[in-house]
Amino acid sequence: MKLIINIPAYNEEKDLGKTIVRIKESLSNDFYSEEGARITEKLIQVVDDGSSDNTAEVAKNSGADIVISYKPNRRLAYSFKQAVESSLEKGADFMVNIDADGQFDPNDIPKLLLPILKGEVDMTIADRFGKHKAKNIPWVRSFFNRFAASIIGFFLNYKTNDLTCGFRAHNRETLLRLNLTNTYFTYTQDTIIDAIGKNLKLKWIPIVVTYFDNREAKITKSIFKFISNSFKIILKAIRDVRPLKFFGWPGIFLMSIGIIGFLIFLFNYIQDLKIAPYLHYIVFSAISLLLGIQLVVFALIADMIKSARQLTEELFYQWKKDKYNKL
Repeated sequence: MKLIINIPAYNEEKDLGKTIVRIKESLSNDFYSEEGARITEKLIQVVDDGSSDNTAEVAKNSGADIVISYKPNRRLAYSFKQAVESSLEKGADFMVNIDADGQFDPNDIPKLLLPILKGEVDMTIADRFGKHKAKNIPWVRSFFNRFAASIIGFFLNYKTNDLTCGFRAHNRETLLRLNLTNTYFTYTQDTIIDAIGKNLKLKWIPIVVTYFDNREAKITKSIFKFISNSFKIILKAIRDVRPLKFFGWPGIFLMSIGIIGFLIFLFNYIQDLKIAPYLHYIVFSAISLLLGIQLVVFALIADMIKSARQLTEELFYQWKKDKYNKL
């Protein structure tokens, strides 16, 4: 069985070489499960996302087996898409994604791989907020991550922990199933939502990580822009995966408010048989009912679109399976 360790890199010439050396050291041990599943081939892949420095050269000189390089910089989601396509083309049974700056410990790779090798799950994600709390992580990112995870878990009815950690492992089925529609920002949140929506099994693995004091964010320089972009991605993903909840629940809530308003109007009208003093109840209730009915209609339409999209994605999955069929 073949494992590809993927490293997305953008202007990482300073740390990439050391990270590759550490990964090579961690790969010196055999990876296998008690059931007999064993990884016999291990490759390191670097995706140079339009770096302006010598990232690609450092990757090659440090012993990376596969180096993908392109111009200009297209952000992390596009880089991940290239990594998945390359891993499938190379016949990978598993792909582990790990950052280039060395803040994640490559010795944790077996922890992420073991549940997949056992066949328990399809995808594992490193958890920085569970048993081990990430050190030196900006509190805004920590709070937003945990808050967003709770919202996602509520809508998808699935316990989610760390949404934005890029240290994760996938089996081949996951790589074939995932479809990235957003390639302009990051992939971390919507791939988790996409995987849950396709009934893939996920597991969060607690790890220890300490963020460097001088760490420079590569996705976005502004925390507010990061939150804004992440919110839009999460909103779109939930809309597509759980449209009945996304539109239906607010619609039912507004319809309920409208009905309650009409009942209050009728109660007061029966008392003195006058409409004028309670006209505002009628106006408010009518608006609430109208908006609620519209949202319920949107929910039904969106659910039909979801069904059509699922058929399209199933065809796309079969096409990819044939395209990347292992000989």
